[in-house]
Amino acid sequence: MALSWRSWLANEGSKHLFLFFWLSLNVWLFGKTFLLYNQGLQYYYLHQMLGLGLCVSRASASVLNLNCCLVLLPMCRVLLAFLRGSQKVASKKTRRLLDKSKTFHVTCGVTICIFSVLHVAAHLVNALNFSENYNEEFVTLNAANYRGEDPRKLLFATVPGLTGVIMVLVLFLMCTASTYAIRVSNYDIFWYTHNLFFVFYMLLMLHVSGGVLKYQTNLEEHPPGCFNPNKTLRQNLTVPKAFEELFPDYTAEPFPEDLPVPEPFVQNSFMRVCSEEPKFQSNFPETWLWISGPLCLYCVERLYRYIRSNKPVTITSVISHPSNVLEVRMVKDDFEARPGQYVILHCPRVSALESHPFTLTMCPTDTKATFGVHLKVVGDWTERFRDLLLLHSNQDTEILPIFQQRRYPKLYVDGPFGSPFEESLNYEVSLCVAGGIGVTPFASVLNTLLDGWKCYKLRRLYFVWVCRDIESFRWFADLLCTLHNKLWQENRPDYINIQLYLSQTDGIQKIIGEKYQALNSRLLIGRPRWKLLFDDIAKCNRRKTIGVFCCGPNKISKILHKLSNSSNSYGTRFEYNKESFS
Repeated sequence: MALSWRSWLANEGSKHLFLFFWLSLNVWLFGKTFLLYNQGLQYYYLHQMLGLGLCVSRASASVLNLNCCLVLLPMCRVLLAFLRGSQKVASKKTRRLLDKSKTFHVTCGVTICIFSVLHVAAHLVNALNFSENYNEEFVTLNAANYRGEDPRKLLFATVPGLTGVIMVLVLFLMCTASTYAIRVSNYDIFWYTHNLFFVFYMLLMLHVSGGVLKYQTNLEEHPPGCFNPNKTLRQNLTVPKAFEELFPDYTAEPFPEDLPVPEPFVQNSFMRVCSEEPKFQSNFPETWLWISGPLCLYCVERLYRYIRSNKPVTITSVISHPSNVLEVRMVKDDFEARPGQYVILHCPRVSALESHPFTLTMCPTDTKATFGVHLKVVGDWTERFRDLLLLHSNQDTEILPIFQQRRYPKLYVDGPFGSPFEESLNYEVSLCVAGGIGVTPFASVLNTLLDGWKCYKLRRLYFVWVCRDIESFRWFADLLCTLHNKLWQENRPDYINIQLYLSQTDGIQKIIGEKYQALNSRLLIGRPRWKLLFDDIAKCNRRKTIGVFCCGPNKISKILHKLSNSSNSYGTRFEYNKESFS
């Protein structure tokens, strides 16, 4: 399959280039800081004591500062939604980069884990060197109290050491609980451990305040390797005659054993005279400067989101659909949303801390204030939520009027937040592929087109929906039929191309109901032949840019992603987008 470099750059190339740039930036920052501590005169004595452990620990710390600063920004959902919806980001390519916020967050997290290992290993070596290379000449420079002190005391009996150990444990819990296997099997573990990030940042603030590593402040008065008349030289080092005349009573004694003879002493016959003893000072905790801004921004956003979602919504109806799908319709004062966005639901009676994102399947408009979500009952949270909403969870359908509102638990809605599917109406031609309950983001788009399609750029929509059982199509069968009939009445039957695929069946089946005849004629048995579908779309839309949107299993997503990057003989370019909750 030939690869279109233009399509690759639009779909995957920008992400790869950005990741390459980010990796290069981290490597450059590591190398620059390493050289600073390896060659900087202000760290001469500390470097002689700690060796490369100093350089690696400080270089890895600088990379950790950068990533701990930026890892929070992709989680500022309100900021991302504002940038996506405002005119500040007019370029479609730039807005598509915002869709990679989760990828950037994961990249920063992985970088933090890798360089944390380097940082910890370097400080273990430093603790050993502090103990073995203890020098009475530089008492203030030593972290140890005496030669041969147990290095474990530096790790567990000091503020930097103890906070570092706890941070390693917290980071280990967060990383292991973030793996795909744990997130799928037990989302609660991921949720609660990931919220330990606040503990991590508080410990980080304390960790950098210890001031263990110090630098020399009086380089002019005491350049490294200078001759100090009040100290001693090595016995085998010849003292210049100029110094013998100035200091006739001077007696040569051994140079401190722990410090090597500086090169100027050996190579040159002239040495600078020290006017005072070296003075050392702790480094300023730069980590505060790195993380204070993003941390404050994140905290302010969380406060804003708490205030915005503090008032519970009014649930107008609850509908139990086939295949364990629940529809919740609600209203909320001053709630505005765009098709394709999602909200976060929080029900205190289900869980005091846990909340989950759900794509809006119905957005409020100028004529109606109702908005809704469809959720698949999978897992403890959705099961408890369903049991609270439905009086009898085994009923097929239950719609309760507003005057029975007291039966519903309090439900809080945070959002809306942006997603890639907001762009589906900004292409002239869009291909929307859904797998099972992945149809939810497209439902809000279809509802919006039902209210009016002429005000949008979209002029042709290919809608492909793959389900395992026939009953799943009933979730939005009425919506599809209504939109189909409306477009026929407006003489635009070609506006939407609906293809429904039933992947698992024992024979020919139909969506039960006389009004669903339009959908039954578009119901196919088996799985889509994706290559033929892309070729047909490319042939009918020559030299156009088509937006490809997918919400479904990873297997389908990978196939569509690969086909979007492939070339075709019609000059058609496909731009791939995929749903990914932040």
